[in-house]
Amino acid sequence: MENHPSYPELSSLISEYPKHAGALFQTYNDLLLAQQWRDVEVQDLGAPHLRGYILGRRPVTATDADALLYVVPCSVTESISVDWLAGVFEKLATEEIYLAINTDDSSVVYYQISDGIVKPFI
Repeated sequence: MENHPSYPELSSLISEYPKHAGALFQTYNDLLLAQQWRDVEVQDLGAPHLRGYILGRRPVTATDADALLYVVPCSVTESISVDWLAGVFEKLATEEIYLAINTDDSSVVYYQISDGIVKPFI
């Protein structure tokens, strides 16, 4: 991991939160290199969540390319509670996040989660 070109950008959060280093590293590289997001930044979510999160914008070809999106990397083995998610929404002061669920085989699945009750799209 230390030899990867993206490591310098992630190194402070990887050393701060080693338990979540793999999920952060995999999600960051997926968004930046595979998904080709723009304006990608890594931030510290801080206590009590103890992990980094990623801000960025989708590629210019996407319909919502100008929207600033929040991505919170997690492992498939973690237990995420409603209270934990509520704390993330409060900390980030946003109504929508993407939970990036990482698996052992380096797959990443993104779940769009909205704060509160949201009317379904029909």
